[in-house]
Amino acid sequence: MTSTNIPDAVRSVVIRQSADGKGTTAAFEEIPYSGLPDHDVLVKVAYSTLNYKDGMALTGGRIARKFPMVAGIDLAGTVVQSGSPRWKAGDKVIVNGFGLSEKHWGGYSTYQRVKSDWLVALPPSLSMANAMGIGTAGYTSMLCVMALEKAGLRPGGKPVLVTGAAGGVGSIAVALLSGLGYEVTASTGRHETHDYLKFLGAAHIIERAELTGRKPPLDSERWEAAVDCVGGETLANVLAQIKYAGCVAACGLAGGSSLHTTVLPFILRGVGLLGVDSVMAPMGLREQAWERLSKDLSLEKLEQITTVHEFGRILDMAPDILNGRIRGRVALKIGE
Repeated sequence: MTSTNIPDAVRSVVIRQSADGKGTTAAFEEIPYSGLPDHDVLVKVAYSTLNYKDGMALTGGRIARKFPMVAGIDLAGTVVQSGSPRWKAGDKVIVNGFGLSEKHWGGYSTYQRVKSDWLVALPPSLSMANAMGIGTAGYTSMLCVMALEKAGLRPGGKPVLVTGAAGGVGSIAVALLSGLGYEVTASTGRHETHDYLKFLGAAHIIERAELTGRKPPLDSERWEAAVDCVGGETLANVLAQIKYAGCVAACGLAGGSSLHTTVLPFILRGVGLLGVDSVMAPMGLREQAWERLSKDLSLEKLEQITTVHEFGRILDMAPDILNGRIRGRVALKIGE
């Protein structure tokens, strides 16, 4: 392994099980360097991010599967030690998912040891702050776009819906789809985000309430395709409004994990429901998604989507993302 000057302790956000075993707590701790996981690549973390899943983990949601657990499902940083021939000291890398913050210690740490098989090279056109402005949310957005394309969606002014459009996944989905030539309708419950969504490229904005409440199992055909970041009742109603042979890429459950619908959109209109998983997506798909993001996502729009905050604010901000008080993406500055 390459030698380097490593501190005796690293600053991390640690989730621990409460004394009664019924809940969890999250707090900053100094962890001995020798206590980091026994993986083959050591990364000095520069940035992480705040995703909905992170908010759940930090506020008592059942995300961590063992304790203690270092939180943070994303990281971007520099390799300082490597036991893998694929990576060397100085390489700029990204990690998304792979069970970080669930089964493996995550990115809310000034240094972290990770498996070499989890690493994606930082695209040359992106800074580490850019990469975490994108983060799992933006990477998931691109996986959704790629899934729709694989199902046959092609640009040309076709109407595409994005639900939960002012959130992290939704914001980047709006920017990507509009940049690729689709006519994007953004659904949001926050009136104050309308100008923001128009800047990102939304041609139309509808209120969240239009997609809630009980509606017919086959409604008027409105959308060629959709990226659904909400789930639950919203997804059921979106499926009922997809045009013949259209499709929906589903990636979120902020509105609930249950799906109460009928088979009618699927067997009478040939609608496709495409589940999108970002945590365990194969490496080839990850690399393709990050390559596309580096080319297809406007950096000007990304800067408008992203706000950068200091690491020390993360515990105060976690409830905000669960309560819909955060617009777009949050990049966390972890180290130098």
